[in-house]
Amino acid sequence: MIKNSHKIKAFTLSEMIIVVLLTVIVAGIAFSVLQLIQKHMYSIQENFSNATSVTLLEQSLWIDANRCNHIKYEEDTNTLHFISEIDTTSYTFEKEYIQKETDTFDVAIVDKVFYFDGEETIASKVDAFKLITAKEFRNTALFIYKRNTANTLSLIHI
Repeated sequence: MIKNSHKIKAFTLSEMIIVVLLTVIVAGIAFSVLQLIQKHMYSIQENFSNATSVTLLEQSLWIDANRCNHIKYEEDTNTLHFISEIDTTSYTFEKEYIQKETDTFDVAIVDKVFYFDGEETIASKVDAFKLITAKEFRNTALFIYKRNTANTLSLIHI
């Protein structure tokens, strides 16, 4: 009888269990890190979206303020009107957004201050205003003004 003296090298069961256990631990850590990165990416995306909304609102207000002849604020309807000879553009301030005719700006405004001729006013006629956004929009202060024309100033003093 010939005895086979070749031993086959192999892993033991306990060594295989340790390898599987370490693989599971590393995979669990990798998924946890991936989840943290996804949360950060979502918050970065939300901050970018909020900043973009504020910028679009500011640009729209600047354009309308400098196209119009008169700016008028109605406190009872919470509406800001930009009046020109051709048309009137209105911004309605709601709690969570601002409505401009068919456009909606998802920006929450917490405070509005209106000015005329360098003085703070509560009257309906304004030539500058400051809007302060909510906390999720980093409490950004938007200051919009327009230069008064001779026509605007003469209407006031009459």
